[in-house]
Amino acid sequence: MDEVQRYELEQNIEELKKYRGRHTELITMYIPAGYTLTQVGKQIETEKGTAANIKSKGTRKNVIEALEKISRQLKLIGKTPKNGLAIFAGNVSGEEGQGDIKIWVIEPPKPLKIKLYRCDQTFVLEPLEEMIQSDDIYGLLVIERKEATIGLLEGKEIKILQHLTSGVPGKIRAGGQSSQRFHRITEGLAKEFFRRVAESMKQHFFNMENLKGILIGGPIPTKEEFLETGQLATKLKEKIIAVKDIGDTEMAGLKALVNASQDVLAEQEIIKQKKILDEFFSALGKTPNKVAYGEVETEKRLKEGAVGKLILSKSLGKEKLKKFEKLAEQTSAEVHLVTNETAEGIQFDNLGGVGGILRFSIGNK
Repeated sequence: MDEVQRYELEQNIEELKKYRGRHTELITMYIPAGYTLTQVGKQIETEKGTAANIKSKGTRKNVIEALEKISRQLKLIGKTPKNGLAIFAGNVSGEEGQGDIKIWVIEPPKPLKIKLYRCDQTFVLEPLEEMIQSDDIYGLLVIERKEATIGLLEGKEIKILQHLTSGVPGKIRAGGQSSQRFHRITEGLAKEFFRRVAESMKQHFFNMENLKGILIGGPIPTKEEFLETGQLATKLKEKIIAVKDIGDTEMAGLKALVNASQDVLAEQEIIKQKKILDEFFSALGKTPNKVAYGEVETEKRLKEGAVGKLILSKSLGKEKLKKFEKLAEQTSAEVHLVTNETAEGIQFDNLGGVGGILRFSIGNK
């Protein structure tokens, strides 16, 4: 799913969230990839029979009309799209006794795996919301001297990859050992534990595609000791984007680490936007013949196949975004969405909110 598809889906979800039926008359249907519309048509006829038994005359009428609208739409579509279909229909009028039957048919950007029919006061949106969670992956580590947990953050899902224990004894000295000797033994065990953790992180993360960063948590000073003495691979050290004070380990610690790092994770998206806009404005200043901006000029360069990276502001609106995304798709141009939440974003909006970094120089500017 590219950035424009994600944005369009976000907009659809936000719109559907606004509606709440006065009764259980909002219909949600999820048709998974590979499921035939003929089967769905039969189910709709069955549901119409069930709806005929609804006691409230108004609710009964609205539900049957919504089902009929879905049925007509499916006949027009004819065949289930490759990723399935999400259909929402029902009476969205806020006035008691008045009908306003609307329908939304969404072909999701990722394959639907769920089959669902529900008639309720709200639309069921969780399967679509899961799709707009970030595809970016972050490595996680929570570490203290006795144990460590390596995990993964994918979207909003946290997974445990490995749990390790150190064998480092507590602070109480045992067996009559001297304080110095006891200290040397525990420090040696701790360093060996840190080395094992670093090696495990290398096994999990070193060649992981889409790994955007690593978050590390633990008590003071354990996490700092690990980073200094754990022999963590340079490539992974460079991926560390946050080090947080966390007291827990295992799943509780991973969750606490992610919660404590929300500001950093949000900043990563801003950094990504800033990077593409910096590239655009740098090219505009140094090699203006390799840049297009404004709707008219950028559309022209897209049609010529000259645009390598297309930058679109979310302020353009859904229809314009769709138009430019389609043009970009035809010439395999990368699409980057930006907001006006930064100084660079505001500056880009002032140029029309549409721009392109060109594959080759065009004319004179």
